[in-house]
Amino acid sequence: MTNRLSSFLVAATAACVAVACGPAAVDSPEVSLARGTVNSGTGMVVSAYPDASQAGAEVLRAGGNAVDAAIATGLALAVTHPTAGNIGGGGFMVIRFPDGTSTVFDFREKAPLAAHPEMFVGEDGEYSSRIHHRSHLAVGVPGTVAGFALAHETYGAASWGELVDPAVGLARDGFEVSERLARSLAGRLEAFQDYPATHAQFSRDGVPYQAGETLVQADLAATLERIRDQGRDGFYSGVTARLLAEEMARGGGWITEEDLARYEAREREPVRGTYRGYEIISMAPPSSGGTALVEMLNVLEGFDVAATGPGNPETAHLLIEAMRRGFRDRALLLADPDFVEVPVGRLTSKAYADEIRGTIQAGAASVSDPGDVDGMPGWESTETTHYSVVDGDGMAVSVTYTLEGGYGSYITVPGAGFLLNNEMGDFNGRPGLTNERGLIGTEPNLARPEQRMLSSMTPTIVARDGELVAVIGSPGGRTIINTVLHLVVNLVDFGQSPEEVVASKRLHHQWLPDVARLEDGYMSADDAAVLEAMGHVISWGRGQGIAHCIFVDPDSGDLVGVPDPRDTDGAAAGY
Repeated sequence: MTNRLSSFLVAATAACVAVACGPAAVDSPEVSLARGTVNSGTGMVVSAYPDASQAGAEVLRAGGNAVDAAIATGLALAVTHPTAGNIGGGGFMVIRFPDGTSTVFDFREKAPLAAHPEMFVGEDGEYSSRIHHRSHLAVGVPGTVAGFALAHETYGAASWGELVDPAVGLARDGFEVSERLARSLAGRLEAFQDYPATHAQFSRDGVPYQAGETLVQADLAATLERIRDQGRDGFYSGVTARLLAEEMARGGGWITEEDLARYEAREREPVRGTYRGYEIISMAPPSSGGTALVEMLNVLEGFDVAATGPGNPETAHLLIEAMRRGFRDRALLLADPDFVEVPVGRLTSKAYADEIRGTIQAGAASVSDPGDVDGMPGWESTETTHYSVVDGDGMAVSVTYTLEGGYGSYITVPGAGFLLNNEMGDFNGRPGLTNERGLIGTEPNLARPEQRMLSSMTPTIVARDGELVAVIGSPGGRTIINTVLHLVVNLVDFGQSPEEVVASKRLHHQWLPDVARLEDGYMSADDAAVLEAMGHVISWGRGQGIAHCIFVDPDSGDLVGVPDPRDTDGAAAGY
């Protein structure tokens, strides 16, 4: 496998240059790469950047399994998709094995040992959103490398080095900047000026990169080499840990080498549910995603959603009311299960859905009452990334991971070349604090030493009658849960094709603020007026989520990789 993976880099570069020119697939002897749908009978990877999808597919082609390919894809995204791909952040991995069993890995960031509930209060005694969301104090202890290492140690088949090598090559030798990435980097360049290492890494002496140019990241390559050669110790101890801790000390952050040494990823039990005979396998707390998804699906199961169809005001009404109740429970009850007792069993039970379904009135909007939890859901960035993997044996992996905000905290570790997250902003800002911006101070999700902050990430796998059906997920902050809800409803209730499941317009409601946000084109103006007459407040917006998914063709058994058309860089790679 080593020679085949090493030789991948030259071929991958040529393939990705070609795929950047248009939607047509690029065929190597065994791998097809496209920014559109790819069909394959053997293995598939769909992610936010062509090089990363290619890296994962090459691991599958060389004999690695879906866990191996997911790790290679994630590490390659840390190089090619810096807005969210990362080794300085964290996330979640859901795995379904060929025999139908499943597991999940939690590598969500943790608060440092010095953390406490009042840490986001400034010298004036007032809450500071800057400290909370964009400062060295906003950085949580990263989990991605530990999570990938634990998943590999437990279920991987290829050697660790073979999985890291593609990312090393992409950082050391460079990769071609896409038009979308060029626009993104140029748009942040002025903000990056306050962060010298970031400004240097993502510009050419202060000049924005242009599409088609090569971005080389030598410091990141050196860090990835340490991870390749030393495993998780190459990140959580030694040179990398020292460089990270030094940057924290310089900027007033609280992460120390001890915090890094103590970090552990966790293997947990998935959240499981059923929807009209389909099995739903999703992420457990500290992600709220799986719990809220199953709760909302259970509520919808009592209604004939298929009869009203997509984009219909009655369907939208039911979706909004299910979302409203799921997000209320999220705000009130969900947090890190290592610190708080989370009633997942009750929230995902059919009996509970029966109970709350009875509070939904046909044709009349409910009222979201902030007094229920003395506040509103807090801020969570939409900048995340999701990717899906299936191997030739039917093992499926769904991964969502993030830096929180786009480019995280904007802080690149000098000499180490990777961006740090700003995930501490997902903790509640201050005990008891409630304001019109949507902050809450409820007890479960306050910052405490080594607690993991609440998340909305919802990597999910769908099966039926013991057979894999789909691997799904999305970025999008709190909209993630509702985007994945749409994917399931589109597939199960509306019987849409894989492309339609992914491309169809979506809506979002998160309990508070009490507004339904509809994607442009979700419904006609006349239908929107009907929805408003029910008492719903509507706003309109552009794209919701980026769902890079894999489906199994029920007739042929082929894998169908579908990048979300909302993302011009997303690509599927099958072989």
